[in-house]
Amino acid sequence: MARLIGRKVALSRREGVNLHLKGGKWESVDFGGEKPPGVHADRRPRQTDYGVHLREKQKCKRWYGVLERQFRRYFETALAMPGNTGQNLLILLEGRLDNVIYRLGFASTRTFARQMIVHRHVLVDGKRVTIPSWAVKPGMKIEFAAREASQKLGKTGLDLPKTDSLPSWLQRTDSPMGGVVVSKPTREEVSIAIKEQLIVELCSK
Repeated sequence: MARLIGRKVALSRREGVNLHLKGGKWESVDFGGEKPPGVHADRRPRQTDYGVHLREKQKCKRWYGVLERQFRRYFETALAMPGNTGQNLLILLEGRLDNVIYRLGFASTRTFARQMIVHRHVLVDGKRVTIPSWAVKPGMKIEFAAREASQKLGKTGLDLPKTDSLPSWLQRTDSPMGGVVVSKPTREEVSIAIKEQLIVELCSK
């Protein structure tokens, strides 16, 4: 199963924004004024128009923890949907199960949420789901398995430091511990500042 590996702090430095890939003490770091990683960061040339478009795409991919091939599939799906392609793309990515676990507050990072799912701690409508990219729909109930290890993991996740607030399209529940998808994700509540039109222009070439 494909996943982002390597120095996660370096990815946030490269994009100039906190991608919330690390958790812990890094949650409060802005990264806006940080230099890009690499010994030649000060001598890098001025960014081209293509470079600006590419950075928006890379930022989006790394924010949601998807690789190029999977991101392309999301884009093709968004392109076939009615409405604004860029907004459709972000809504599809927001609807991933690992992102939902993160936005519900049970994980400090999407990587941690992904691990919870793969390790069989999460149920969707009473059925065990082990696919982090599972697309949630309005009305679906997400909860942690009844076993002690799963319940403890969910409670531990709630106590971890995080910056994202609970969006209005999700509702957290205490009994059973989990949440409900109230409605479809909205573009307004995507918590990263991103110019999706630049991604559409790049991927459409």
